Amino acid sequence: MFANLIDELVVDQAPQGTLHLFGGPFFCRCGRRFEVPEGSKRLLVFVALRRGPLERRRVACELWPDGDDERAAGNLRSALWRLNKVGVDIINADKNCLSLRRGVAIDVALVNSWAARLVGGRPTPEDLTAVPEGLDSLDLLPGWYDDWIALERESVRQRLLHGLEALVSELIARHRFAEAVTASMIAISADPLRETAQRSLIQAHLAEGNWAEAYNAYQRYRRLLWQTLQMHPSQQLLGLLGQSET
Repeated sequence: MFANLIDELVVDQAPQGTLHLFGGPFFCRCGRRFEVPEGSKRLLVFVALRRGPLERRRVACELWPDGDDERAAGNLRSALWRLNKVGVDIINADKNCLSLRRGVAIDVALVNSWAARLVGGRPTPEDLTAVPEGLDSLDLLPGWYDDWIALERESVRQRLLHGLEALVSELIARHRFAEAVTASMIAISADPLRETAQRSLIQAHLAEGNWAEAYNAYQRYRRLLWQTLQMHPSQQLLGLLGQSET
C-alpha cells in the first residue's frame, strides 16, 4: 500500500511531520495525529497544493472573495491563529508571503513522486512494492467541490494511473507476473474503459504465458466498450493477441 511507501519516505523527508490530504486533511508528527480546524482547512490545503511562497494578499482574496480586502485579511489571520493553537503550526507567514514550513512532507507529493519515478523508468526497490488496495483509498479531499480541488484531484488520479501502468511494465520485466496482474487490475477497477490499463493486464497475462486469460480479458473489455460507448478496441490492442478484426 502507498501508506508503507509514505512511512518509509517520511523518515528522511519529513522531520517536521506529514500533511495528509488523501482522506484528509490532517497532520501527523512523531506518531501523533492533529486534526485541522474547520475554519483553517482551505487555507492549509491551498498553501500545500500551490506550493510557495504565495503572496499573502492574493491568498486571502482567493479564499475569501466575498467582502473587502480588510475582511479577507482578517479571515486569513484567524485561520493561521487556529492552526497554531492546535499544534498545526506548519505555515510560515510574514507580512507579505505564505509558504509551507520546510521539512513537512505532503502525502500527495510523495505519491506523485512515486508515479514520476516509475514513468521515468527509475523506480527504487520500495516503489515496486507500493501497490494500493484500490484508488478509492487515495481519494483527494473527499467532499470538496472547489474547482481548483477538482482539477488537482483529476491530475493526481491521472498520475496514479500512469504510475500503475508503468509499475506493471517494471514488474513484467522482473518476471513478477502475479504482482503485475494485481497492479493492472487496480488500474482497471479505477477506470474500466481505459485501454492502456486493459493493455497492461493483457501484457501481464501474455508474459506469464496465460494466453487464454489474455484473450478473455480482451473479450471482456470489447464487450464493455461496445455496451458503454458503441466502440471497438483499437487494432493495437487486438494486435497483442496476434489477431485483427475481420
